[in-house]
Amino acid sequence: MTLQTNINGHSFVLHCSGALYWAERRMLLIADAHLGKISHFRKFGAALPDNALFSNFRKLDAAVDFFSPESICFLGDLFHSTLNNEWQLFAEWAERTGIPIILIAGNHDIIAPQQYHNINITVVSEWVTGGFLLTHHPEEREGLFTLSGHIHPAVRLMGMGRQSMKLPCFFRTQHQMILPAFGEFTGTYVMEMQENDIAYAIIKDDVVQINARPRVHAK
Repeated sequence: MTLQTNINGHSFVLHCSGALYWAERRMLLIADAHLGKISHFRKFGAALPDNALFSNFRKLDAAVDFFSPESICFLGDLFHSTLNNEWQLFAEWAERTGIPIILIAGNHDIIAPQQYHNINITVVSEWVTGGFLLTHHPEEREGLFTLSGHIHPAVRLMGMGRQSMKLPCFFRTQHQMILPAFGEFTGTYVMEMQENDIAYAIIKDDVVQINARPRVHAK
C-alpha cells in the first residue's frame, strides 16, 4: 500500500492513492485531484456512472484516515473548472476533515480565491519550505528540491513479447518529484526515464520502485 523514501534527509511515504505524506511535517500532499471534472463532463453529455461522482472523495477520506495528517497541501488543479455541484461536496468534505488546507494554484484553478477563503482554505502560487519548493508546474530551482504535479506521470512496462502496461507513477529525478494525478478520469503521460531517474509505479493497491536501466556506453 505504501513505499517510503528519503529526500534530502526527510522521510516521505508514497501511498497507492497517489498521495504523498511528508513525515516530518505531518503533511499530506495531493496533486491534480480535478474535482468537478465528472460533473463538468456530464454537463456536456458524457455518460459516466453515478458512483464516479463520489470516488475522489472516497480516495481523499482513505488517504486522510491512513495518515491522520496535521495539514493537507493540494499541488494544483484541485478543482477542474468553474463551480458546479461538486463544489458543495468538497466544501462539506473540507469542513468535516477539519484540518488546515493549502492550495497551490494550478492552471485549472480558475475559481476565485475568495471562494476558497470562505471555506478556510489558503491559496498561494507556490510554497518554499525546509529546502523544498512546492508548486504545480515541474521546475528545477537552484538549492531546492521540487514537489509538483501537472503532468500526470506514468511509466510503461514492457513484457517479454509485444505486450506493455501503462501505470501511473511518482516520477523522481535528481532535483524533483512529480506526483501522479490523484483524481479519477484524468489521463496520464508516459515519462521518458533517463539514467538515475526513478519511477514509483502504482499497481492496484501497491507502490513499486522502478529504476531506469543504466545506459551502455560504446567503447
